[in-house]
Amino acid sequence: MKKTLHPQDVITLVAGIYAFLSPIWTTTTTTATATMVVLGIITALLSLTELVRPDLLSVEGVTALLGVLFIISPWVMGFASTTMPMAVTAWIVGAVTLVVSLADVQLTRSHREVTAH
Repeated sequence: MKKTLHPQDVITLVAGIYAFLSPIWTTTTTTATATMVVLGIITALLSLTELVRPDLLSVEGVTALLGVLFIISPWVMGFASTTMPMAVTAWIVGAVTLVVSLADVQLTRSHREVTAH
């Protein structure tokens, strides 16, 4: 079964690239930078995989998990201070990634149910 291309994958790709590049223009710490770069790269690569080979791998759930990791990372990694703009960036990127990925999971599930009948 070939999965159709979803615009949600483009949105999570942009979110991953934004997270990866955000230390360039956002006040940050070493820990925050490393966290955002790693999570951003993984998110972008998973999204790119979905765009290039939508039939190869279904990673929407993993991308949603990355959204959760973005959201909790400021507390877990210790950069959740309200004076830390990188924490706000992580929360926004995480929320966007989580919501869009969950929508993609629902869309994929609906598509599978329609094609199964």
